[in-house]
Amino acid sequence: MGVQGSGKSTVGRLLAERIGVEFLDGDDLHPAANKAKMAGGEPLTDEDRVPWLKAIGASLASAREDGRTIVVACSALKRWYRELLRASDDELAFLCLDGDAALVAERLSHRDHEFMPPTLLASQFATLEPLAAWEVGITLPVTLAPAELVERAVAELAAR
Repeated sequence: MGVQGSGKSTVGRLLAERIGVEFLDGDDLHPAANKAKMAGGEPLTDEDRVPWLKAIGASLASAREDGRTIVVACSALKRWYRELLRASDDELAFLCLDGDAALVAERLSHRDHEFMPPTLLASQFATLEPLAAWEVGITLPVTLAPAELVERAVAELAAR
C-alpha cells in the first residue's frame, strides 16, 4: 500500500515471486469510470473507491476460500479502506511503502502511467493515513532498493 509512485506494483510483483504466490495489481480492477476520472486529473472520492475496494476484497476472499495466498498492490490510503479489505481476509497484512513527496514526485517524473497523472500525487498524500499501531502490517522506506524491501518485508512479516 502507499501513494502512486511508491513502488507498490514493482515490490508486489517481486514479493509474490519471492514467496511463490500469485500477484494482483489492484489498478487492473478499477472500473472504467474511475480510470477516466483519474486520467482527467480528478481525484477519486470515497464513493468512487468503494466498488474498487470491494472488487479487490472479492479477489482476496476468493483466494482465501481456494487456499491460495496472493499479494495485491493497492493504494489502501485510509484505515477504513484497509478495514474493508481485511473483512475479506482476516489474515491480511499490509506493507506500507513510505516516502516523502519530493522523492515520489521525482520518481513519477520518469514514468508514464495509463491513467494516474503525477498531478494527483498531492491528493494522495492528503488522503494517506499511515498504518496505525493496531493494524497488522509494517512500514518500510521507499529509499531502499526493491529487492531489499522484499527481503525486509519477508523477514518482518514472518517474524509476526
